[in-house]
Amino acid sequence: MALIRWEPFREMEILRRQMDQLFSELTVAERDNSEISASARTAWVPAVELHDNGSELLLRVEIPGVEAKDLDIQVTQDAVSIAGEHRYEKHSQSNAKVHSEFRYGNFTRVIPLPTKVQNQQVKADLKDGILILNLPKLEQEQNKVFKVNLGQAQSATASIEAGNGNTQANITS
Repeated sequence: MALIRWEPFREMEILRRQMDQLFSELTVAERDNSEISASARTAWVPAVELHDNGSELLLRVEIPGVEAKDLDIQVTQDAVSIAGEHRYEKHSQSNAKVHSEFRYGNFTRVIPLPTKVQNQQVKADLKDGILILNLPKLEQEQNKVFKVNLGQAQSATASIEAGNGNTQANITS
């Protein structure tokens, strides 16, 4: 029985070449079968900003090129779900080559909220590609008071109480 020397780097090089070949075949097939470039089909989610204004949350979502009719906005007390579609406008020009880096297709984004909101009182506005949602907080969330008690062993315990907005700290030594 003959011993065969194992060369791990040679094996890795063969695997790398096979993977390169597989990916090149996929990109050629995608380029031939589609009018939209591969980079345009990658997953896209809109960017968001969330501001806490005391009595309400202000959520701004950047969705350029998406019309209001193509949006589905759902609000629960704990989260906001935004789904929509950025549509590809097909232009009929014979033998025209198109290079596009725009992203088209469906998107979905779920934004968890830091506090509970009154989901029946939400106001929305879409202007210049920016969706603005005004999310009023629940009354019980606005009046949270955090009470901190320091005991003899210097251990801190925190309890949440609904109150008038005052914070109390009891210190005993």
